Amino acid sequence: ILCFSVQQTPMKKTKALIGDAGATFSNAFTATPLCCPSRSSILTGQYPHNHSVRNNSLDGNCSSPLWQKGPETTAFPVYLSKQHYQTFYAGKYLNQYGKKETGNVGYVPPGWDQWHALMGNSQYYNYTLSVNGKEEQHGDNYEKDYLTDLILNRSLHFLDDRSPQRPFFIMLSPPAPHSPWTAAPQYEKNFTDVKAPRDGSFDKPGKDKHWLLRQPSNPMPSTSLNFLDNAYRKRWQTLLSVDDMVEALVKKLEDLKELNNTYIFYTSDNGYHTGQFSLPIDKRQLYDFDIRIPLMVRGPGIKPQQTLPAPVLNIDLAPTFLDISGLNLSFVNMDGQSFLSQMVTLCLGGRQNVSCSSLLQQCFPDCVCEDAYNNTYACVRTLAEHNLQYCEFADTESFVEVYNLTSDPHQLENIVKKVDPTLLQAMNQRLIKLQSCEGDSCRATKI
Repeated sequence: ILCFSVQQTPMKKTKALIGDAGATFSNAFTATPLCCPSRSSILTGQYPHNHSVRNNSLDGNCSSPLWQKGPETTAFPVYLSKQHYQTFYAGKYLNQYGKKETGNVGYVPPGWDQWHALMGNSQYYNYTLSVNGKEEQHGDNYEKDYLTDLILNRSLHFLDDRSPQRPFFIMLSPPAPHSPWTAAPQYEKNFTDVKAPRDGSFDKPGKDKHWLLRQPSNPMPSTSLNFLDNAYRKRWQTLLSVDDMVEALVKKLEDLKELNNTYIFYTSDNGYHTGQFSLPIDKRQLYDFDIRIPLMVRGPGIKPQQTLPAPVLNIDLAPTFLDISGLNLSFVNMDGQSFLSQMVTLCLGGRQNVSCSSLLQQCFPDCVCEDAYNNTYACVRTLAEHNLQYCEFADTESFVEVYNLTSDPHQLENIVKKVDPTLLQAMNQRLIKLQSCEGDSCRATKI
């Protein structure tokens, strides 16, 4: 099994080598569109209300001692190790990993045989790694230090050095396309004419949405437009190195005659917005542009060039990995399920428990508040009889947003006042159940 996490953008090699060679899931979502809670869901197969990681801070339980003593002890690599898998991790782990309060770089999470994890948040140069619990400092030399290439090269060495008698699992988490968007030297001039797409909800006013969407300037000033276009280009530039990574890994597996025996997953921890509803750049919001993630899988028994509409959440990755390994899933306490099962109702939640202040306003160069305490929400998304999204906010307005994504795929109109009250009540009751579900009860909740 080979898994690596990046965010969504078209890349020719990756599409050809994974998507065209296997299955593309057209309805893949994150359980919450923020790095640390989402990554914690990938690792544990649990919704945030069960693994208790609320945001990217230590107080929000990101890589905290409570996380380390609790949910991390039953993350999927622990079970893979018990299945005698050789496991390898490289790249960004959790935002607070490596800090003094979380055990410094000497702490290696259970289940990983080889550990090459970034201390803190995404960087391309001038970073610190924990290499099997030993501190390793890096500078700004491209050949030696560029993180995307470094984790690729170390994974190739792992493939050479592993025991061919035992299965393996590799998880690569490159910094791309996260800020600071540092492209490899050979790609710094690519996409010079590319701009962020102007379709859908781009620079549309969020007049019928919760207060955070009502406060950005509309239309956006030219300074914000120029900034987000530049950010969009740079993100694409950084992803060209990830595209090279995919190509090199597939070639290595082919050279080792392991390609036909290996499942390869390409996915992300969250989506991203660049100008939607006049929000310049970030994630964290409940809308499709932030919660949708790419998901492509190739491997034994998967027919090529498939597009699968069945809904998948990132909490389904861990049980799918364990299902592939042959583990009896009744032995694990996960909210998600293997991709072989059908999902009808998804629970999506954002829990950024912080207060809006000048420190949270992102200025690029025009200041817009992208997050706040009362940006805490929970949603139900259905894709069966009704393609609907129902969201409740924990704010002073008790705000509710409802969208029909069949007639309004860009979520331009909040139809909460137009929907049959009986359906609203049913969605509310389903959301209440999902917010307290655990394990089997999460999978049994349908609408």
